Amino acid sequence: MLARAMDKPDPLSSEERAAELARPRPRRGLPIAPSALPGARNLPLAAEARDVDRRSRPIYAVWEITLACDLACRHCGSRAGHGRPDELTTAECLDLVNQMADLGVKEVTLIGGEAYLREDWLEIIRAIRARGMICATTSGGRGLTAAIVAEAKAAGLMGASISIDGDEATHDRLRGVTGSYRSGFEAMKAIREQGLRLSCNTQINRLSMPILGDILETIAAAGVRAWQIQLTVPMGRAADEPEILLQPHDLLELFPLLATLKKRCDELGVRLWPGNNIGYFGPYESVLRGHNYRGHGGSCGAGRATLGIEANGAIKGCPSLPTTPWTGGNIRDASLEDIWERSEALRYTRDRTTRDLWGYCKSCYYAEECMSGCTWTSFVTLGKPGNNPYCHHRAIEMARVGKRERIVRVEQAPGQPFDHGIFEIVVEDTPPSPPPSPCTVTPASPLSSSPGDHP
Repeated sequence: MLARAMDKPDPLSSEERAAELARPRPRRGLPIAPSALPGARNLPLAAEARDVDRRSRPIYAVWEITLACDLACRHCGSRAGHGRPDELTTAECLDLVNQMADLGVKEVTLIGGEAYLREDWLEIIRAIRARGMICATTSGGRGLTAAIVAEAKAAGLMGASISIDGDEATHDRLRGVTGSYRSGFEAMKAIREQGLRLSCNTQINRLSMPILGDILETIAAAGVRAWQIQLTVPMGRAADEPEILLQPHDLLELFPLLATLKKRCDELGVRLWPGNNIGYFGPYESVLRGHNYRGHGGSCGAGRATLGIEANGAIKGCPSLPTTPWTGGNIRDASLEDIWERSEALRYTRDRTTRDLWGYCKSCYYAEECMSGCTWTSFVTLGKPGNNPYCHHRAIEMARVGKRERIVRVEQAPGQPFDHGIFEIVVEDTPPSPPPSPCTVTPASPLSSSPGDHP
């Protein structure tokens, strides 16, 4: 068992944050970008589809068309860098596009690695649009030049989301390449000038959380009109560096901040889009997810409304889920429809009940509605789904009885794409709050900064 990795779980002070930014990257004798193993093949499928499988249809697909990448992000769950050894050919990709359209997919987001590093990505975009599906991409933006954006626009690309994870120093540290912050904003400029829908996505962790307000002001000034936020979880390279992860009890500070940011987003005309692991059922749920038809979030949509595809044809219910054991089949072995309807991995959320929950989630008031929230987050943190410590409601209820949870790494990730470590939950007494200092000066709100102060 490893030494306890997070003995100092409280939010970073400004001095600690500066020290963490300057700390060298972890060295474990593992490659920054390991070569992926060939994908699993000829996986078993059920003999026939059921009514529940036919009723479920993927509306939204996220397609990793290559694992090649020109960044080395510390939070990257896929440890992207090198292309997979068995990536789909152009002909196989075009056939898959037709199968997605036939199955009912309405929107496809192309990711990597970096999607634009695949030579035929424009042909894939054209095929997606020819079948009437929306096509967008998510990128770090390092090599997304004005010329590439113009070509993508001509091919039919409709929008792009660029990752921005802090100010320049924070972003470049998290993304692993000096200059990636500036190139990200150059990519945003090119996207905006082409008239494409411009959005931004941000990872929330102990380095980025204190400056979320500054991030919002900066991206709004750059023309962003939608901002997706998501918690960094211990998968891939993020599992190697648990010191930057939020602790479950940090949600008590994060969610009031997010509510404030939502109000500021509305003022700026930016749509705040909470990712699937931002939750659940706390007092700000309707503020953050009031746009949903129910006014709040629900349970995991993997295998019910969403589809994840790896570059070698592996099919998952969600793109973020680890390859093993969440691959339901390979497009080279069976049709997309058969994999969607008859694979055990994609049937998971269609079949599970509250009997599959454990720990705190099993006895939660919202158990039947929430079903432990994001399957990805619970699985890569604890090694099995069904108990999710990253829940605002849960943190509040724990605090109500003077308790809090923190996660402690007990097993390192092996160092392969889409891998994860194993953490355990420690329940402890909430430490007493320190008395306020009579000399304390309240700092200015990060939301008060002027867009003109940023590059």
